[in-house]
Amino acid sequence: MPTFMRKIAVITRCGAMFRAEKLNELGLGDNRHSYILSLCRNPGISQDALSKKLFINKSNVTRTLATLEKLGYVWREQSAEDKRVTLVYPTQKAVDTLPKIRAVLKEWREFLTEGFTEEEIAVLDESLSRLASRVAVYAEMSEEVLNDEALNDRETGTAGKETDNK
Repeated sequence: MPTFMRKIAVITRCGAMFRAEKLNELGLGDNRHSYILSLCRNPGISQDALSKKLFINKSNVTRTLATLEKLGYVWREQSAEDKRVTLVYPTQKAVDTLPKIRAVLKEWREFLTEGFTEEEIAVLDESLSRLASRVAVYAEMSEEVLNDEALNDRETGTAGKETDNK
């Protein structure tokens, strides 16, 4: 019998297939729609903050934003306050695409919950929210560990060097 984590993974993969089928014509396969949704809610967010918000590593966010920029969905600019920070904004094309994205997400949600009562949906939503909160705690702890390792590497002069732990 599959574990509940396996079931979540299957739901996630099938949801990605569904969204790809519905959104590929817009160039928004591979979860790119989540960037559009987040950027429209948070115009001018930094790439780093977007990475944290979406739980996607920075290099993947940079690559995906480059693709979305080529497709005309986003534009980026260097922060006036901190030249190391890149701010990201949705274009009008992204804003105009929101109704289609939301309709596809609603269609998938309705398909998944067909036959569920409102009470069952509320219980499921609460349970998944609790799991998501735990994931956020893990992500925060992981980032702290990575930041501590990077700081330690800088302090010991080993940043960017491979160490031999034999």
